[in-house]
Amino acid sequence: MRLKLTRFLIRFLLRLFTRVEVRGRDYIPKSGNFIIAANHIGLVDAFLPFYIVNYTNLVLLVGEKWEKNWVTRWLGRGLNFLFVDRFNPDLKAIRAVIARMKKGEVLVITPEGTRSKVGFLIEGKPGVSYLAAKLGYPLLPVGISGSFDKIFFGQLKRLHRPHVIVSIGPSFRLPALPTEAAGRDQALVDDTDEIMCRIASLLPQEQRGFYTDHPRLKEFLTDKV
Repeated sequence: MRLKLTRFLIRFLLRLFTRVEVRGRDYIPKSGNFIIAANHIGLVDAFLPFYIVNYTNLVLLVGEKWEKNWVTRWLGRGLNFLFVDRFNPDLKAIRAVIARMKKGEVLVITPEGTRSKVGFLIEGKPGVSYLAAKLGYPLLPVGISGSFDKIFFGQLKRLHRPHVIVSIGPSFRLPALPTEAAGRDQALVDDTDEIMCRIASLLPQEQRGFYTDHPRLKEFLTDKV
């Protein structure tokens, strides 16, 4: 009940102060477990999953530094945040994610591991691809534009409603991870690139950043033509 009310308030406020355009909504699975993988360029991004999907069982991975902020802790209780260590293996968080996914919850992750301070994609972290491969659930790539903090809050200060675009792509699965002897490290790099390039293909050119010239991204863009 609490999450339903919180989601209602988030949607109300977003509609009041912003213009959120959602593209590719038909790609959202109608049922079953899946993982939302999105880029992260602004504070408002954390609230967008509650706007674009109708599920009330979302769980968001949030950096551990935000757990020290009482406002974020309070929001986290209502929005089902799971605070994780971004720089070290967090076995406790991994076990919590696995348990929640088994209960039918939908996981929201940001493969970059942190909010981009430059407004475009930075290099993805292999920890996310490891978690996604181990869980084995479908990944739903999401590209967000228009929410970069400097531009977003600048428009709000001028009493303009920021135009945020959320682009959703088709879901996909990562292959099972090989053993270390069979090249697990390289597989994690390839899986991370796969996730990030799928997200990059949903973004405008100026936001593709680190992956602008990646061959896999060029394949996705060619397929779209």
